[in-house]
Amino acid sequence: MHQYALILGGSSGLGLATVKALGRDGWGILVVHRDRKSTLPAIQEAFSEIATNAPDFGSFNVDALRADKRSDLIEAIQNQIGEKGRIGVVVHSIAKGNLKPMAGGDGPYLQSDDFQLTLAAMATSLYDWVQALFQAKLFASDTRIISFTSEGNQKAWPNYGAVSAAKAALEAITRQIALEFAPYGIRANCIQAGTTDTPSLRLIPGHERLMEISRQRNPFDRLTRPEDVAAVVSLLVRPEAAWINGAVIPVDGGEHLQ
Repeated sequence: MHQYALILGGSSGLGLATVKALGRDGWGILVVHRDRKSTLPAIQEAFSEIATNAPDFGSFNVDALRADKRSDLIEAIQNQIGEKGRIGVVVHSIAKGNLKPMAGGDGPYLQSDDFQLTLAAMATSLYDWVQALFQAKLFASDTRIISFTSEGNQKAWPNYGAVSAAKAALEAITRQIALEFAPYGIRANCIQAGTTDTPSLRLIPGHERLMEISRQRNPFDRLTRPEDVAAVVSLLVRPEAAWINGAVIPVDGGEHLQ
């Protein structure tokens, strides 16, 4: 039985770094991403390089958040991995949310729809995918579910209200998956990544100041790199990490200490 890692949102940032790391580790790789045509050449170049190391590689430029597309995606994944293939790793790296202030003055401000969109994209979509794969009987006997959270799960940052709520919900959903799917051999954990210079971070208003403060707080006087986080994903999916379940693990070089 050949095992695959499914990365949801694997074309940039933490997701792409994870794709590279797990490909080097020998996992079959399946990437679901949503990118514009203008960015596809660079993404395809990166994917082609990864495919030279991964034993089997497939990418799907489809919106992972659309329920009406999910059944077709599941069928395409089944065709890709074959009857004997199984999903041994699921990494949730979807970063899609509204970054608006609550007190917007004369400008736009957070509304209920903004919260709903952000929660659906960055939190409940994890459960949607886990449930769909479970119902399709595609999981291996020791599957690892990993998602990415941030210090915004507990701290308040300007314009981060909807994403902060989504991160808190993501952690709660991960804990429930860890508890309720454990009898089926599934482990679920969150990585609390330190401040990382990614396309998603650069969308946050005032990200330059956030990066500088994070660098000052970090004992190693640098930001977290995507490769730092991907390396811990690589550790968590190994057999030796089977007894880690339902945890939120800081991967930030100690940034959270002060």
